[in-house]
Amino acid sequence: MQAIKKGLVNLVLNGFSGWGLCSMDEVLQMPAEKAVPEDIRKLSRAELLRLYHAAEAPDFGKIKGEYRAEILPVGPFAFVADFYTHKIFGPGRWQGKAFFPLLETSGWGYNIFALKNGNLARTCRMNTYIGPSNMDDKNSFHLDYSPWNGYLNYTMHDEIRAINPTLLLGMGYMGAGGGPLNPAPFLVIGAPSPWVGPDGK
Repeated sequence: MQAIKKGLVNLVLNGFSGWGLCSMDEVLQMPAEKAVPEDIRKLSRAELLRLYHAAEAPDFGKIKGEYRAEILPVGPFAFVADFYTHKIFGPGRWQGKAFFPLLETSGWGYNIFALKNGNLARTCRMNTYIGPSNMDDKNSFHLDYSPWNGYLNYTMHDEIRAINPTLLLGMGYMGAGGGPLNPAPFLVIGAPSPWVGPDGK
């Protein structure tokens, strides 16, 4: 059943051409290890999906600390993703994510928001783990919000893969928005600052 589901996701996202036909270097038209955020921002939605499928899960133990992050405004639902992320998801404008590896392949984290008073809020926690993707047959770095959140955020799930050690490409999706059939791309940018911990810990 899971294989059928992933096959349907691939078919909806990319028709019959399939993924895995090109490398990250080919999508970027440059060596991936030299890519910077601006190289990712200029890609189309289709190119971002190809880049994601060409990438691999990051080294779990090295993803630790607070990272800057941003929505990549591509595709017909870009406005919806931007509005939800900055207006509904948390208590302020979304700024980034933080990760802490507790075990070899599992840990936890939170999101970072800028408040109107200039302070930062660290909330919207998630569990993290390395495991099979819901979008293809490779592993991803997963962010599972269901253990810590309610309402729409309960159905939120992110998958992340590495472009290079300081640049991570994520795909976020929600049950109410079509799940992995309709992922919203985002960028996670290092080098990270130290882990602070969520509010109220």
